[in-house]
Amino acid sequence: MVMGTVSKGNVTVVLFRKRTNLLLSSIFLGLIALPSIGFVTMTNAARADKIGTSVPPQQTPDIDSSELTPSYPAVPPPARVDPLPDERGVQERVVEVDYRVNNLLGDFAGNLWVGSWRGLSRIDPNTGRILSRVSLPNVAIGALAQDKVGRLWVGTYEGLKRVDPRTSEITAQNLFLPSKRVLSLLVDKRGYLWAGTDNGLALISPDQGLIMTTLKNLPGVSANAMTLDAEGQLWIGTLDGLVRVNTANALIMKRINELPGTTVQTLAISPEGLIWAGMPNNLLVINPQTGAVLRSVTRLRGRNVTAVRFAQDGSVWVGTHNGLLRLNPHTGAVLDEVAGLPSSRVLSLAPNVGNKLWVGTSEGLAWLMPKMEKAQPHLAFSRVVK
Repeated sequence: MVMGTVSKGNVTVVLFRKRTNLLLSSIFLGLIALPSIGFVTMTNAARADKIGTSVPPQQTPDIDSSELTPSYPAVPPPARVDPLPDERGVQERVVEVDYRVNNLLGDFAGNLWVGSWRGLSRIDPNTGRILSRVSLPNVAIGALAQDKVGRLWVGTYEGLKRVDPRTSEITAQNLFLPSKRVLSLLVDKRGYLWAGTDNGLALISPDQGLIMTTLKNLPGVSANAMTLDAEGQLWIGTLDGLVRVNTANALIMKRINELPGTTVQTLAISPEGLIWAGMPNNLLVINPQTGAVLRSVTRLRGRNVTAVRFAQDGSVWVGTHNGLLRLNPHTGAVLDEVAGLPSSRVLSLAPNVGNKLWVGTSEGLAWLMPKMEKAQPHLAFSRVVK
């Protein structure tokens, strides 16, 4: 069976797959047209081929109607037992639509990309109007990033996609990542893309779409969050603390695993160059040079910290599973506690986009402007309560 083709210059190689289990290996010279193996690129010619293809109608065989009539043996009814609790009320409360907004990204053009469990959308942050939607084969989005030439990278739970922000079309997809479940994405100072998965890390050339190297023996295994320090080196939050990786050679430079708590699920760098690490039960401030924990923010002890971002005025926004706070980064004092969110479970933050703070929660999207008393939900992405 034909799997796909790989083109190099004027030469086209056709790949076949037999029904038996064969291990196929190839040297990939660029983006490859194999959905189950590597990157897929969509061309106008391919679309034209699909449109011009016709499938002959299939004839339905005659079916004996007697074969469709069930026949049961003549047996006595079972003994009466106490009925189960009535679960109709529980079934009626089952959420039919998932409103989680896991990822937010402000792009170079000033737009806001909203990655929710219903898909990926681009909106005008000044008006809130939806400008476009991207049709994704898997709507569970784990991470978003934009490379230096403006291409959008979308990490899903089924691999990595590249999107042209001008057309909102997927231009390439699927890489040989350590795992298909992408949790974090980051573009370093050289323009290379780092993809963190639940089974290691991959360094990718965004122009060719090639994996340059992988780091599968990552301490803590899962690359939950990433950030760059002042020297351009990569810090990774894992299930077992923090790891510093040299972006030039993908070698581990430092490991910090003796933290009060182990799992690091969100990272941010302060204007002073300090690492803020959000954990399921703490918020830590860490010196990247020494690896020493400078302090544990008192008000966040025992709270599940899911998002940390710095505002233009230097204050720090902290999203938790129990609300959104704005802190003084020097003292840890609470400056604001935001009301009016669709849910108190905050999942993502995007400050300074359209002069607003955008907040993704488990029940939808909201926004907040300076001097507003409470956040306002974006009705297109939030559950409307009547």
